[in-house]
Amino acid sequence: MKLEPTSAADRYFAPDQAQRRLAREIYDGVAGLPIVSPHCHVDPQLLADPNATFGTPTELFVLPDHYVLRMLYSQGIPLEALGVPVREGGPAGDATETDHRRAWQFFADNLFLFRATPSGLWLADVLRGVFRIDEPLSSENAGAVYDELSGKIGRPEFRPRALFERFGIETLCTTDDAADPLAGHRAIRASGWTGDVRPTFRPDGLTNLLAPGWRDRLNSLSAAVGREINGTSALVEALEERRSFFRAMGAVATDHGVESAYTEPLSSTEADAILARALRGDATRDDARRFGGHMLIELARMSVEDGLVMQLHVGSFRNHNRALFERFGTDIGADIPVAAEFTRNLKPLLDRFGNDPRLTLVLFTLDETAYARELAPLAGHYPAVRVGPPWWFYDSLNGMARYFDQVIETAGLYNTVGFNDDTRAFCSIPVRHDVWRRASSNWLAGLVVRGIVGESEARIMANEMAYGLAKRAYRLDGSAGRQRD
Repeated sequence: MKLEPTSAADRYFAPDQAQRRLAREIYDGVAGLPIVSPHCHVDPQLLADPNATFGTPTELFVLPDHYVLRMLYSQGIPLEALGVPVREGGPAGDATETDHRRAWQFFADNLFLFRATPSGLWLADVLRGVFRIDEPLSSENAGAVYDELSGKIGRPEFRPRALFERFGIETLCTTDDAADPLAGHRAIRASGWTGDVRPTFRPDGLTNLLAPGWRDRLNSLSAAVGREINGTSALVEALEERRSFFRAMGAVATDHGVESAYTEPLSSTEADAILARALRGDATRDDARRFGGHMLIELARMSVEDGLVMQLHVGSFRNHNRALFERFGTDIGADIPVAAEFTRNLKPLLDRFGNDPRLTLVLFTLDETAYARELAPLAGHYPAVRVGPPWWFYDSLNGMARYFDQVIETAGLYNTVGFNDDTRAFCSIPVRHDVWRRASSNWLAGLVVRGIVGESEARIMANEMAYGLAKRAYRLDGSAGRQRD
C-alpha cells in the first residue's frame, strides 16, 4: 500500500489520516498563540542592548548548545575543534579553534549525527523558519550557509529584540544567580523597550554546600546584602532580601536544580553546625544532603509568604565527566540523569506546605519512571503541587508523547503547567514551542478519534497546553502583578 506523504505543514503528526486531519485543525487553532516562556537560560544582556547581535553562526548554533556539544563529543570529536573555550585555570590541552568558520564546517560535516534527534529537528526548523534558509545544511553548502547567516545576523530584522517580537514572545523569564545585580534586566527597563523579560531567582549554588564555587557565591551574596553571612539565620535573611529585590524586578518564580528531592527540617543548632563546617571547608556529602533538604523547606516557606512559584528540577548528576569539567567548566553536555524518589523525600516539605494553595511547587524530573509512579499522583492530590513539562532529554516528540500518556490520566491536565523551553539557544524558542504544540495537538486528536474527549474539549485543552496553563501557573494572568520601580 502506498502511503500518502506527510507535508511539511503536517510534520510530526500521526500517519493515520483521520488523526492527522484533526491534529492539523487543532494545531491551526493554537499555532499563532503568544509564547509564554516561564523558564529559560537566555542571557538577558542579549536583549538589553537594542543593537546586540548573536555574533557568528558558530556562537549562535554551536557554542551555547549542550545538546550539540554532547553528541559531537560522544563521537570522539574534541570540543576544542568546535571553538569551546577553556575555562580560566583549566588544564592545558589541544589548541582551541578560533576560526569560527572552520568550526562551523566541522559541525556541518558531522550533522548526520543529529538525524532523528530533537536537535536535528530544531536546527532544521530554525534555519528554515527563522533565517529563511530553505536548503538543508550540509558539508557541501556549509560555507555558503555560514556566509548567508553572517549577513542576516547583522541586519536589524534579525537582532534579538526584533526576533523577540517576531516570535510573538509575550513573556520570557531568564534564570539568574541569587546574588546577581540583574544589570541586564535593569538595562532593559531603562531602555524603554516594552518586551516583558523577567528574572528568576536561583539560589542552589548557595544552598548546595558542595556546589563548585560555593564559597565564592556566598561571598557574592554577602557583598550584595552588605553584611557577613556566618550562620543559617543570616543566610535565610539574605535570601529573603534578594527575593524581594527579584520580585521588584518582575520575578514570578524561583528555580532549584538538585540531584535529589530530599527534604529534612533541621533545628537551628544542627543547621548552624553544618554551615560552620562548610565555612571551614569540612562539609561532608551527608552535611550537604541534610542542609540542602532543610533549605528547600525554608525556600518553600518563603514562596508561601512572597508568592514566587517554586520550580524544583530533580535528577541530574551535574558535571559527570570530571576531566571535561576541569577543562571547560559547566554546561558542556556532561550532565547525566539519575534515579529520583519523591514520595518519601518530599514528605517533610509537603507536611508543612503541601496543603497550602499559596504555594505552587512545580516538579521536574529526569527520571521518567517517576512520572506515573509518583509525580502524577502527588500533583493529583496536593493543592500545592504541579507537574512540570518533559525536561532536557525528554523535550522531544517521543518524550512528550510518553509524558502525556503517563501523567494526564492521573494528575489531570490542569495539574500540569504547559510548556517551557528551558533553553540557552534563543532562536530555538519558537521551534521548541512549535514541537510542543504539534505534539499536544496530535495527542489530543488521538483522544478524539478514540472517543475519549470531544472535538470542542480537545480545542480548549490545546489552548490551555499552548498558553493558558503556563500563564496561570506562573501567575502571569494578573494574580501577581509585576512591580515597577
